[in-house]
Amino acid sequence: MSRLPRRLGHGEEATLDEHLEELRQRLFVILGAVALGTIVAYVFHGHVLSWLNQPLPPGHRKLLAIGVAEPFTVTVTVCVYAGLVLASPVVLWQLWAFFAPAFDPSLERKMLGLVVAAVLLGAAGLAFGYWILLPRAIHWLTNYDSVHFLHLIQAKAYYSFVATVLVGMVVIFQTPLVVLGLVQVGVLTSRTLRRHRRLGYLITAAVALALPGPDLLTTFLELLPMWALFECSIWLAVLFERRRAKVTSASATLRA
Repeated sequence: MSRLPRRLGHGEEATLDEHLEELRQRLFVILGAVALGTIVAYVFHGHVLSWLNQPLPPGHRKLLAIGVAEPFTVTVTVCVYAGLVLASPVVLWQLWAFFAPAFDPSLERKMLGLVVAAVLLGAAGLAFGYWILLPRAIHWLTNYDSVHFLHLIQAKAYYSFVATVLVGMVVIFQTPLVVLGLVQVGVLTSRTLRRHRRLGYLITAAVALALPGPDLLTTFLELLPMWALFECSIWLAVLFERRRAKVTSASATLRA
């Protein structure tokens, strides 16, 4: 049984063949974690599908399958996505372990904090999308012009819609981290963000209109957290710049 790939130390030299071998081993670990996560999801696929169907109105929770193989293929596809979610901590750790030796050791703690923040924000986006956004969007869609339409919901199309909404909200909730990253590299400053706050709100509204939101209520529900996250990003940028200025000042004092 092969050992897990060894993480190189900071600045430790290795040949190209050694790097490629390490990359190959880490890819095997990643694929194994995804496969294991998919198997676990398949074992409990009934609970997974019921959870995804929960936002649907009670009369629409048994989805339409067209073709002989669709129930199986859709179930496997959903389980693969669930397996990716379950394996994401292992995937992220393997990627970080491969690239970490190229960075200063002091950066590791910051990266760990960044990952924790990203996970928490992603979980908040997932919760908002599942419990607030999806039920209202689906209710409006499944009741639209019901006098003239017999609404049969196809499984493949429904799960694709759910994935789009949930992934979209997870990405949107990463806004503060993206803004802080741009501030870190000098592309943006808190002063610029505050000066162009109205433009930022306008761009945010345009993004909300482009997201899955079939009615004004859903769009407004998407827009509220986006505005809140944008405003939060501005003040996080202010705090970040103040802290960086203090650290720079303290370093200059010590050198003097």
